[in-house]
Amino acid sequence: MKLIFEKGAEGRKLSIFGASDVPAVTVDDQFLRKEAPKLPQVSEQELSRHYSALERRAHGVNNGFYPLGSCTMKYNPSVDEETAALPGFTAIHPLQDEKTVQGALKVIALMEKKLSAITGMEQFTFQPAAGAHGEFTGLLVIKAYHKDRGDEKRTKIIVPDSAHGTNPASAAMCGYDVVNIPSGADGCVDLEALKAAVGEDTAGLMLTNPNTVGIFDKNIQEITRIVHEAGGLCYYDGANLNAIMGIARPGDMGFDVMHINLHKTFATPHGGGGPGSGPVGVKGFLAAFLPGQRPVEGEDGFLHMQTPEKSYGSIRSFNGNFLVVVKALTYVTMLGREGVLEASRNAVLNANYMRKMLEDILPAAYPVTCMHEFVISLDKLHKETGVSALDAAKALLDYGIHPPTMYFPLIVHEALMIEPTETETKETMDEAIQAIREIYEMAYQDPEQLHQAPHHTVIGRPDEVKAARKPYLRYQEEA
Repeated sequence: MKLIFEKGAEGRKLSIFGASDVPAVTVDDQFLRKEAPKLPQVSEQELSRHYSALERRAHGVNNGFYPLGSCTMKYNPSVDEETAALPGFTAIHPLQDEKTVQGALKVIALMEKKLSAITGMEQFTFQPAAGAHGEFTGLLVIKAYHKDRGDEKRTKIIVPDSAHGTNPASAAMCGYDVVNIPSGADGCVDLEALKAAVGEDTAGLMLTNPNTVGIFDKNIQEITRIVHEAGGLCYYDGANLNAIMGIARPGDMGFDVMHINLHKTFATPHGGGGPGSGPVGVKGFLAAFLPGQRPVEGEDGFLHMQTPEKSYGSIRSFNGNFLVVVKALTYVTMLGREGVLEASRNAVLNANYMRKMLEDILPAAYPVTCMHEFVISLDKLHKETGVSALDAAKALLDYGIHPPTMYFPLIVHEALMIEPTETETKETMDEAIQAIREIYEMAYQDPEQLHQAPHHTVIGRPDEVKAARKPYLRYQEEA
C-alpha cells in the first residue's frame, strides 16, 4: 500500500475546511519557512479512499474479538463520545474564570465522588495521564508521606514477581529500590517471603488484586496487615479493577493509595496512543500530599480550587485529560450501581466460561476459579509439536481474532493471557474457543503451517527482531 505522500500530483487539491472564523494574522517573515512544506497534493476521493483502506487494515473491537489480557479491550458505548463532544465541554479553556466552567468542575467533583464510592478511597487527583503515570503519582504521595514524618530510611518498594512491568519501573523512577518477592504454588503472594522482605526500610507494597494470573488473593487483608505493621503503605494497581468493581473495594482490603485506568475499566478508548487517564485516589490521611488542585463546592457552586496543604506540586497540567473523565462519568452514570456490579460479574462469568471450555486441551496455569482473565500455558504443546505461544497467537489472526497477551506473566512458560471482557457474547466466545481448538489440532497435524501463520492477513509474519532493531518509521522523499 502506498503512503499518502506517494499519491496525488502537482496542483491537485481539495476543499475540506470552511471559511476562517477568526481574523487573519500577518506573521513576520523571520518566522516563516523558506520553502513551503512538502505536503501531499491529493483529491478528496483519493484522501477518502486512502483512509478507508487504512481502516480496513486495522483491527479493533469494532472488527472482531479482542481478548487482550489485563488490558480490558471492551466495546465502548458511542454515547460516551457524544457526551464528550458537547460544545460545553470542548469549547472551554482551563484558565477561564471558575464561574464560566461550573459544569466541567462538577464533572470532576462528581467523578471523584463515584470513584470514591467504588474504591473505598476518599480523595482523587485527575492529573495523571495514564496508568503508569498514576503509579508514579501514587508512589510520590507515599514518598512525600514518609518524608513528612521524617522517616526517610524507607527506601524499598516490594513488588510481586507477577506484577505488571510498569510497577518496578515506576518505583525505580521514584528513586526506590525494588524488592521482588515470589508467588506461591497457588499463583498468589508467598506470605513467608513477604514477611522476610518487610522491615524498617519498607516504604510500601505494589499489588493488583485480582493479580496478573487472574486470581483473587484470599490472603489480601493479611498481606496489607503485614506491610502496615512494618510501617509501609499499600499501593493498589487498578489495572484489574474491572473484575471487582461494585463487589469489593481496594480501600476495604487495606490499600492506602491506588490508580484507576479510566481508559480501560470505565469504557473510554484504550490504545492508539491515547489519550488516557489514570486518576489516583488516597485514604484521608494522604489527601494533603496529592498533586494539583481539586474543585471545592460552596454555597455559590464550585468557585474555589483547593491545593492540598502538603502537595508536592503537579505532575501534569490542570486536571489531566478532562474529556476522558467526561466519557467515564457518562459510562458509570448510565450503568448505575447495579450496572457496575453486573459488568464485573459478566467479566468474571465470561472468563470462567472460556477457561472451562478449553481446560481439556489447554488447562489454565492455575486451574482454579478465575476472575476476569486466565492464563494458559502452551509449554506442553510446544515441547510435543514445536508450536509456540507465538505461533498460536499468529494463527488466531487468520480467524479475525486479535491474539491474547503473549509470554506474560513471566512466571508462566509459553503463556497466553485471555480476557474476554463483559461486552462479549457467548456466540463470540464459542467462535474463539472453536478457533483455538482447531489451532491445537493443527499443531499435531501440520505444525509447519502454524510456524508460517498468519496466511490470510494483509502482511504475513515479519522479521520481528529486525523490526525491533532497525525500525523504518520515517518517510524519505526520493531525491
